[in-house]
Amino acid sequence: MKNNFKNHDYLLKRLEKGDEKAYMYMVDIYYSDLFNYAKNLSRDHYRADDIVQNVFIVVWEKRKRLRHIASLKKFLYKSVYNEFIDLYRKDVATTALEKKYIEEMDLYLEKTSEKEFNDLVNLIKQEIESLPPKCKETFLLSRMEGLSYVEISNYLKVSIKTVETHMSKAFRILREKIGKNNSTILFILTRHPLKIFHT
Repeated sequence: MKNNFKNHDYLLKRLEKGDEKAYMYMVDIYYSDLFNYAKNLSRDHYRADDIVQNVFIVVWEKRKRLRHIASLKKFLYKSVYNEFIDLYRKDVATTALEKKYIEEMDLYLEKTSEKEFNDLVNLIKQEIESLPPKCKETFLLSRMEGLSYVEISNYLKVSIKTVETHMSKAFRILREKIGKNNSTILFILTRHPLKIFHT
């Protein structure tokens, strides 16, 4: 069977049909080289692994569109590069955003009493516990355990889109419960939970 997978067109055809053996063959053949490529781009072992895993997940989800690809290898390398660029842009945006939020957090703490701050923390903890089960589990894995969306997707055996949906729903519910004026504080407190949500 593996010998047949060496045929490019046959491999794409089997992937399109959802053949898991074809998928695993693709992963086995290309993972190492793609990981090294991603590592050279990102200079980060864990980020490289995230990039490659995410690419393979997307390839599986969009496998029915692969039929007319001239070269699977070139497609995978291009996908890794695009994923790296997307993550880089998000990192730059997040860094700038966090700086802005931290400045606002400092201002918030200057005009807020310790009791008011503790009450808000307790309210957020309470509302997290009240989230729908799937939202709560996804939210805690992301914010409390520090897992990436790719890692959560693999752990829960759901798509990355499902993870994103649960996270969006969780934040929407929490913003509604604690008030829009506290959205910035919600972001900071759940971005660095170990510093705030101590047991």
